[in-house]
Amino acid sequence: MPLDPSFIGRTYPPETTYEVGRAKIAEFARAIGDDNPLYRDVDAAKAAGHDDVIAPPTFLTVINIRAINEVVEDPELGLDYDRMVHGDQRFVHHRPVRAGDRLQITTHIDDIFVRAGNDFLSVRAEIATDDGELVCTTHAQLVVRGERS
Repeated sequence: MPLDPSFIGRTYPPETTYEVGRAKIAEFARAIGDDNPLYRDVDAAKAAGHDDVIAPPTFLTVINIRAINEVVEDPELGLDYDRMVHGDQRFVHHRPVRAGDRLQITTHIDDIFVRAGNDFLSVRAEIATDDGELVCTTHAQLVVRGERS
């Protein structure tokens, strides 16, 4: 069953706050094999003009996936997760993520359309500090493969 285009414009407000910690940043940097000292060394980060260590650009995947799952798991949307693939992901950074940030995500369904028998779902997430400073905007496109006949 195709996704309902009336969901275009639906917004999912923040449910939790994620506190970015130095240890989580260092752990993520290790996992992706990035030894940049700005991700581990407070003095190096401060020498580069930052208040604290900063996170690698893809660090926000850690919390962005939760926002995408909130949309995917919305029972009203009726998305069949077994047929879904992640088609695209982009990050627009407004400033680096740094240790001590308290982040919240507001997620929006920007578009739903059908192409070649597949549903396409465009999701945008605005990641901001708990006092409202926009840190990053992410864009994801999810593809729900059509059923075989």
